[in-house]
Amino acid sequence: MGKTRLVDLSHPFGDKVPLWPYFSDVKIERMHYHAKSGVLSQVITTTMHCSTHADSPAHVFEGGLYTDQIPLDSYYGTGVIVDIPKPKWGVITADDLEKATPKIEKGDIVIVHTGWHHKYSDSTEYFCYSPGLYKEAGEWFVEKGVKAVGVDQQALDHPLGTAIGPHGPGPLRPDVCAEYKRETGRDVLEDFPEWEPCHNLLMRNGIMGWENVGGDLAQVVGMRCTIAGFPIRWTKGDGSIVRLVAIIDEDEQ
Repeated sequence: MGKTRLVDLSHPFGDKVPLWPYFSDVKIERMHYHAKSGVLSQVITTTMHCSTHADSPAHVFEGGLYTDQIPLDSYYGTGVIVDIPKPKWGVITADDLEKATPKIEKGDIVIVHTGWHHKYSDSTEYFCYSPGLYKEAGEWFVEKGVKAVGVDQQALDHPLGTAIGPHGPGPLRPDVCAEYKRETGRDVLEDFPEWEPCHNLLMRNGIMGWENVGGDLAQVVGMRCTIAGFPIRWTKGDGSIVRLVAIIDEDEQ
């Protein structure tokens, strides 16, 4: 067996984890601790959609698979980490994906590195100003037949295609929508008319997705490797915090 190296692509989890605009705070309480009872036990109250996590189809549409129904193979396989740097509110296009290196092949797990994982924080910049995927990218992934997609931003869709913009229960941040209008001269709905189209295109076609990819992602940009990021076996779950890992065969590098 050749020598392998594991590279963590996950952000840390804890009670100070940055959260999407409408989520309640993560709470971690000690039930038992060493001085009291000789063991440490903790109770955690959290959404699963924080830190580095996988969305399940049931999170996106009625009738979609729950976390425990998704085959483990959907979260494991050969993939590529492609570098597509984008500025504030930049859109990752089908042309960007087509020209990315290493070349994205059918059946690949694709991790899109824009560099925004360095901005991961409790901030408007990270959650509201990030670049992102949108409908065109989702259509490209489906046509290409990829296995899974991970992004180093807040969601599988551009932030203005989520409820941060005027979609679903939004706009959660009307001030950000007004800022977009001032900077571009266009209403958000002119450029982002659909609510999370990339989420829907991926999940409805059996393509799994990870959000908030981070950790040591910069170490593996431009590489082809094995990628694994398994959810917990949560019955009727809508998603799961994961430990996303790149497995590097150093004999092939």
